[in-house]
Amino acid sequence: MKKYKILISYDGTIYGGWQVQPNSVSIQTLIQKALETILRSPIDLTGSGRTDAGVHALGQVAHFSCATLNPEKLLYSVNSLLPGDIRLKTIEEVPDDFHARYSATGKVYHYHLHLDRILDPFTRLYSYHVLDKVKLPLLKEAAKLFVGTHDFLSFANEAHRGSASVDAVRNLKKLDVIEEEGGVRLEFMADGFLYKMVRNIVGTLIDVSCERIPLENIPTIFAEKDRRKAGFTAPPHGLFLVKVLYH
Repeated sequence: MKKYKILISYDGTIYGGWQVQPNSVSIQTLIQKALETILRSPIDLTGSGRTDAGVHALGQVAHFSCATLNPEKLLYSVNSLLPGDIRLKTIEEVPDDFHARYSATGKVYHYHLHLDRILDPFTRLYSYHVLDKVKLPLLKEAAKLFVGTHDFLSFANEAHRGSASVDAVRNLKKLDVIEEEGGVRLEFMADGFLYKMVRNIVGTLIDVSCERIPLENIPTIFAEKDRRKAGFTAPPHGLFLVKVLYH
């Protein structure tokens, strides 16, 4: 048996997220079924982590094991069976000790905010249209307060389940505010993220930049370790998993 790593890009608009689930179609399910059809054997596909319903990916990573195969041939065969909004970008053989989730050293996410008054019909599925007036200087100042090693429990949904209940400390190495046509792109890089952490931070940043939450309240929100103290959860369609980092 050989182990193979796949790099995946998808538009998450119509899907129930990455992870296999009983009540909606998932990206993982479709890729796994396509692999099984081509390889004619059961496949256990393991992703780097879940993305929620409506979240997109430019660089999701997964792995699977099977008999020796031709990666390039498999790539084109599987893509021919997938819908046009899901694509495998590469397939490569990796060492047996590689694990899409546990070998990862960090992730990069981008969140797009559309700030113009008029909604752009061509980006409406891939950016969050903020109707209130966002003060960019305030947004940039607030973003700086999130960078570094913190306990992010106040920005995690399901704080008492999963990884957040064990250890909510994460090192957010970067949170840059990049101006782009019609709005801004928030670029996150961290050693790991809690459930809905990015979207909860984005919602809080919007509340601060629209002067609904005072800038000076951010340290207190961290200290409270209470999700109810932070801002709203930004919607999923502005979020992209850009890259999973490995050594």
